[in-house]
Amino acid sequence: MSLSKCLAARAQVFIIAMMTGLIAAGGVASAQDYPARPIRVIVASSAGGTSDVFMRAVAEQFQKRTGQPLVIENRAGGAFNIAARACTEAPPDGYTLCVMPNEPVTYNLFLFKNLGFDPDKGLVPITNLLFMTQTFAVSQALNVKTLSELAALSKAKPRTLSYSAPAHAQALFVERFKEEAGADLVRVPFRGGGDAVTGLLSGTTPVVFIALSNLIGQVRAGSVQPLLVDSEKRSALIPDTPTLLESGYRGDITRSYFGLFAPGGTSQSHITRIHGIIADIVADPSFTDRNLIQRGLEPAITTSEQFAAFIKQDRAASERIVKASGLEPQ
Repeated sequence: MSLSKCLAARAQVFIIAMMTGLIAAGGVASAQDYPARPIRVIVASSAGGTSDVFMRAVAEQFQKRTGQPLVIENRAGGAFNIAARACTEAPPDGYTLCVMPNEPVTYNLFLFKNLGFDPDKGLVPITNLLFMTQTFAVSQALNVKTLSELAALSKAKPRTLSYSAPAHAQALFVERFKEEAGADLVRVPFRGGGDAVTGLLSGTTPVVFIALSNLIGQVRAGSVQPLLVDSEKRSALIPDTPTLLESGYRGDITRSYFGLFAPGGTSQSHITRIHGIIADIVADPSFTDRNLIQRGLEPAITTSEQFAAFIKQDRAASERIVKASGLEPQ
């Protein structure tokens, strides 16, 4: 090869290397600059709901750290499927995030013949955010403090005590309690935390299995008696109340939680960036105490991989619970 051709070849290699380096540098800069504009957050609850209130607190801290706001978009209804479907149909560009409970990624697969979306392909788990501690509680007017006392009272007043439970796992627990203890409790439809508390305090539905966050004020006021909680450990807010396991329950139980997702196809660099920011926010003890602990919620930040594995296990338990309940897909 002539000297001129050799020099030309070397120059070409140098130019290609330089261009590759520039492209790579541009990609790094792009990842570091994310987010460069507001991020929409689809929340599967109405304004004022648990996840809505929590994400608005997160949004304040998020903007302080990134300079960009989180724009909350409430998409409640449809057993949470409306929000889940909207998330799967959003552009996977990192500028749509989604906050959803367990139902649309676990239970609803076995309760609906056609969801209208694929939770595996359409949703990327980023992190679990929080667990909602559920509390099995009764009106103080019943004057019972244990499960056995409740069973005895219900037998003495057959078909007069009703209960409300929002989730299949909690309702199944009550049904098993009825079967094993011979308790006589009648389930009524669950319309929402506020309605359940109203029924509890009025005496029309004196037994509930709902979120502690709905009840903590009434518990502190002495109008509601908690009998147990569904958390793995006792709640710091009501430390004298035993857990399900301490009460002897060994059946399937799934926790109520809200997790953070992105549309399927969202880049790993964006997922990693968002995860780091959210984890940093929740790592602040004052933030966690104010926005989680004092509201009867448990911080549940995990890695994306841990959250995906948790969903898989939770889905298997959900399927068993649905089968045990006898419910058929609609």
